[in-house]
Amino acid sequence: MATRPMRTAATAGLAYVAIAFAAGFALGVLRVTFIAPRLGETAAVLTELPIMLAVSWLACRWIIARFSVPATLAARATMSGLALTLLLAAETILGTLGLGRTLSDHLASYQNLPERLGLAAQILFGLFPLIMRPGRS
Repeated sequence: MATRPMRTAATAGLAYVAIAFAAGFALGVLRVTFIAPRLGETAAVLTELPIMLAVSWLACRWIIARFSVPATLAARATMSGLALTLLLAAETILGTLGLGRTLSDHLASYQNLPERLGLAAQILFGLFPLIMRPGRS
């Protein structure tokens, strides 16, 4: 059975990924519908990423404070690892089931610059709980 700090960190990780996924889904719809047709996919992703990273940073800070996630490596790594794993899984499921891609197609898409930029941003999202200091923004 997990200790209370680890349960807290896991719950915080679930909340963190839920907020990030919802924001990413909404911004992704705007990116694909309005921005990419005008600017191209790479420029659209570059437009979206700073907003998404700012939302993720603020959500991470708020969730850590809201759930009182301890500033221990174990607790923050639990929050971080769970959130990143679930975000990548959700993106894979959305890409395969929602967009009708095969898993191979989804993985092959990471050869393209926009997808690589998105993956880099997702990795940063995953690192935020680890680098966020208590009481800092």
